[in-house]
Amino acid sequence: MDFKSLNIDSTLQPDNMIRLYASGAFPMDDGYGNINWYLPSKRAIIPLDNFNIPRSAKKLIFKNKFEIKFDTDYLSVIKGCANRETTWISEKLIFAYKRLHKRGFVHSVETYYEDRLVGGLYGITFRGAFFGESMFSEIPGASKAALISLIKHLKERNFILLDVQYLTNHLKMFGAVEIEWDEYYNLLMKSYFSNTTFI
Repeated sequence: MDFKSLNIDSTLQPDNMIRLYASGAFPMDDGYGNINWYLPSKRAIIPLDNFNIPRSAKKLIFKNKFEIKFDTDYLSVIKGCANRETTWISEKLIFAYKRLHKRGFVHSVETYYEDRLVGGLYGITFRGAFFGESMFSEIPGASKAALISLIKHLKERNFILLDVQYLTNHLKMFGAVEIEWDEYYNLLMKSYFSNTTFI
C-alpha cells in the first residue's frame, strides 16, 4: 500500500505531522476516511511530578508478572490499539505513523505475558514531550503495566510533559488532570527546551 493510493493529505506528511503535534494538535480519523486535527481548549495530562500508581494495578502486575519492553514492536501495538469495533486509528493514520517512525518520533511500550504481546501503548515524542495516543489490553492489567512503565521511564529521562489528550476515569487513577490551554502551552514550551531522548 503506497502513500498515493491512500489519498493522504499534506497534514500527514511527516514534517507537517511533527509541526502539528509540536503545536499541541493531534489527529483522528472521523470514520469516513478524513483525518481531522484537534486542538481542545482544555487538555488532560499526567503530571510527571505528581502521578499516582493505583494499588489495584500493582497487585495485577505482581500477579501476572508481565515483561515490559520499549520500542520492540511498535506496529503491533498500534494495530492492537486499532483492533476494536469503532476506531479512529485508520489505515491512513497507520501508514502515516510508519513514516513518522522512520524519523524516530513514534515510540511504544509493550507488555508481554509468557512471551506473547498482550498489551501496550504508543505515542509521539518531540524533545521533552510525550503525546500519548492509545493503549490496548488483552488481559487484565496489561495496559496499566505499560502506562506505569511509561510514566517511570519519562520521569527517569527528565521529560516535562505527558499529554493524554482527554480525561477519563481510567486515567484519573494515575493522577491525570485537566488543565487550561495557557498552562498546557507553557508546559509545551518548557518541554521543547528539555535536552532528552526517549531511548
